[in-house]
Amino acid sequence: MAEATWEKPQSAGLPAPTQNSGRWKFLVGGLLILGAVAYLIASGMTAGARYYITVDDLVGSADYTGKSVRVAGVVLGDTIQYDSENLILNFTVANVPMDYDNLAEALHDAATNPSAPRIPVHLDNEVKPDLLRHEAQAIMTGTLGDDGVFYATELNLKCPTRFEEAQPGQEIAQPSA
Repeated sequence: MAEATWEKPQSAGLPAPTQNSGRWKFLVGGLLILGAVAYLIASGMTAGARYYITVDDLVGSADYTGKSVRVAGVVLGDTIQYDSENLILNFTVANVPMDYDNLAEALHDAATNPSAPRIPVHLDNEVKPDLLRHEAQAIMTGTLGDDGVFYATELNLKCPTRFEEAQPGQEIAQPSA
């Protein structure tokens, strides 16, 4: 008896598919995915390298005018003005250098330095935070207006004078009531 075999007809003008062509597709696809992941990691690291800019950077460069930026400075307590009826908050921040060993000392030095760059801050629709006081570190997101005022949309405050560091095994002094 004769054996019958069946062969798939080839399409006109197209080469017959081989087993290697499927592997190449997966290899190229994998390389594209790895390249995209590497690009996202590299761009994320360079874009997020600085969490915020300083007041000195903001005042010293016209490039930031009208752009959304995050800036940090020390609050000058005697400049705080709050309108509780309209929820408008105005205050001034001074430049804090980026390199310091003790944040509380750096904030104090910046607040008492009359030659430190300063910028007025305006914030609408915000209840006055409890931590908004003299020598608190303010980290604000917003835009610098043409009038030289920083129009903040978000305000975060740190007050290192409220906390004391302790060494391991050392008791933290409790504030007297």
